[in-house]
Amino acid sequence: MAATEAYCVKCRKTVEIKDPQETTMKNGRPATKGVCPTCGTGVFRIGGGAAAAPATGDAAAAGSSKSKTAGKSKAGSTNS
Repeated sequence: MAATEAYCVKCRKTVEIKDPQETTMKNGRPATKGVCPTCGTGVFRIGGGAAAAPATGDAAAAGSSKSKTAGKSKAGSTNS
């Protein structure tokens, strides 16, 4: 699948994105949004584009060392 293709939920098939616009999601990942040429429904593809280059430098290394469970303890948990 090319970077200018996305899945249209309404047509239930992969379509070429009409008027593709590269964007960045809130979490910093690249995405492409546009319109399905068949039905006009908005389509969205995560990843790809020029913004997909791997991050380098100290910011990337610092972010990867954090644990998602930091500060959480299973001891004393009352999940029933």
